[in-house]
Amino acid sequence: MQNKSFFRKILNGFFWLFTAFVGVVAAVLLIYGNNLPDYRNLATYAPPVASRLYASDGSLLIEYAEERRVFLDFNDIPSQLINAFVAAEDQNFWTHPGIDVVGIVRATANNVMRKFGIGGNFSGASTITQQVAKNFFLTSDRTLSRKVKEAILALRLERSFSKQHIMTLYLNQIFLGARAYGVASAALMYFNKPVSELSLSECAFLASLPKAPNDRARAIERRNYVLNRMVDEGFITQSDADAAMAEPLNINAGFTEQMSDDFQYFAEEVRRQLLDSIGRETLYNQGLYIKTTINPELQRAASAALNKELDNFNNGRTGEKLQGAIFAMNPHTGRVLAMAGGRSFRESSFNRATQAYRQIGSTIKPFVYLAALERGYSPETLLLDAPIVGWRENDTLWKPENYDKKFLGDIPLRLSLETSRNVTTVRLVQQIGDKDAIEVAQRFGVYPSDKQDINLSMALGSGETTLQKLVSGYSAFVNGGHVIQPRLVDYIEDRYGNLIDGKASEIIEWDSELLPPEFTEETAALSDPQSLYQIVSILQGAVERGTGRQARVAGHTIAGKTGTTNDVKDVWFIGFSKNLIAGVYLGYDTPKPLGKGAGSHMAARVFAEFMTSALQNESDQPFAVPDGMNFVRVNRSSGVAAAHDPDGMIITEAFKPGQSPNPAPKQKGAVKSAVVGGVF
Repeated sequence: MQNKSFFRKILNGFFWLFTAFVGVVAAVLLIYGNNLPDYRNLATYAPPVASRLYASDGSLLIEYAEERRVFLDFNDIPSQLINAFVAAEDQNFWTHPGIDVVGIVRATANNVMRKFGIGGNFSGASTITQQVAKNFFLTSDRTLSRKVKEAILALRLERSFSKQHIMTLYLNQIFLGARAYGVASAALMYFNKPVSELSLSECAFLASLPKAPNDRARAIERRNYVLNRMVDEGFITQSDADAAMAEPLNINAGFTEQMSDDFQYFAEEVRRQLLDSIGRETLYNQGLYIKTTINPELQRAASAALNKELDNFNNGRTGEKLQGAIFAMNPHTGRVLAMAGGRSFRESSFNRATQAYRQIGSTIKPFVYLAALERGYSPETLLLDAPIVGWRENDTLWKPENYDKKFLGDIPLRLSLETSRNVTTVRLVQQIGDKDAIEVAQRFGVYPSDKQDINLSMALGSGETTLQKLVSGYSAFVNGGHVIQPRLVDYIEDRYGNLIDGKASEIIEWDSELLPPEFTEETAALSDPQSLYQIVSILQGAVERGTGRQARVAGHTIAGKTGTTNDVKDVWFIGFSKNLIAGVYLGYDTPKPLGKGAGSHMAARVFAEFMTSALQNESDQPFAVPDGMNFVRVNRSSGVAAAHDPDGMIITEAFKPGQSPNPAPKQKGAVKSAVVGGVF
């Protein structure tokens, strides 16, 4: 009877212990289990992911991110890397229900002993599942309530999701130092390689980071600990571990977020445009694939050509350094192929290609002369190059002069533009009207269409604009008269591979070839093709025998125009082949004279060096000739047919229907054949 009574007491004791345990569990669930975060959205988890900017050849330029993160599916994560994290963080991950009871008992005992001054550090015993619960939904406070909530959420996660899904969440979310979230980003940050290329040693190092992400001093020790744990768990052999321990741990301490300095002006321009169009949240957190137009080879050539000229000029000079910019694009599509906005982005992020408004000097003249050609002037129409005395504009009395201080008498329009004569240009503007002359520059996007303060001095380049706008305007000369908006991005994909609209971040349907836009027949040209060809032909002459001779590229047909402002404060060259256009600007950020010996030939040299590199593997392509042009050999100095005036330089002139060479002069020598050009 006594034995039965004893066993009955034991059974009653177990019953009440079990009842108490159930009551405690019920109370815990009642107190802590309600109002917990909704974990169900983790089924379709899409974390913030870095957007990545790529060059046209597919090379990575830079990442845009508030947190560095690259998302991987479970099947894309090497098993060796998963095993390393399991061995280091949660040996029973694949078998426990979300919490590790043995680990909890061990951690509780350790913490009690620590409280009484026995034992070492605080022990948390969190499973990988618990870490997922904490990282996604809870704080890192070391409190009992947080641990209880963490455990409850972990149990619920295990009932709702597969172990593979929980491991995927963990390895994509865990912070591993160096602003890297997730193993894919950490592999790039520490070793500059994808996870698929990580060695066993590198996998073990990454698995050692959750405990102390920013402690590099103990990197070897912590890596070796993980390798030993992998041996204990049977994931690798001791010989595997020994070989990995002997491997140098080459942490990529020199890895930087920044690409080569050559590309930074372009990348920053892309970033500014996308911030305006799609917003910060989309750009920095939605994992966009941004394929840009930049050509790395041409970009390096552009930066090298610009910096060579700037370094030569600045060498040995003290004080403010000369700055500059180069901007190159396809004149038919607007794809920007190269852009440098200064000597160095690290020295100054101000982009002188897109942000600097400067007086443009004689680069305005082709638009003025196009206005004349549109009104029936011929390239050989004679203009008077003679002194203008007492010219008054508003309240200002001024005397226009040519750069060389010489006057040539009656000279053809072509010769005037090729050699950039100022006085003849002033007379031409007087004939066609300053508003009509400048209107062409407005029509071609060089000046705003609503510009009000139009005056005669603008015909000589006193107006301000940017290098980008000038290059875009000149593109219309060679592409059939269409204003092209420079384009920095070919296309953008979201993280799922869908094409999105860079202006609205909406999914779009696009041609599978991703071809550049084509002009439709409905697109009105800015000018007639024959007048445009005549301007191109004259600008070709400016390079071959005029003020742009420094811009010649051996074996290639090149056209272009120099530009210099008053007192040589700013110098320019805008030039093009059939399929490539580039502009160069040089000047101080605080405008002041460049000094003796400086001039637009400096900008032309930059252009020539860049184009020589850009066209080295291209065959020569002459400019397209529109229907109806009539070509006649004429004397360059008089515009008279060569048969009637054979002395001096003979050139081939392009006439529209109804146009013809000038009549033979009645008096031989009325127009000198040896013409000295200016440098404007």
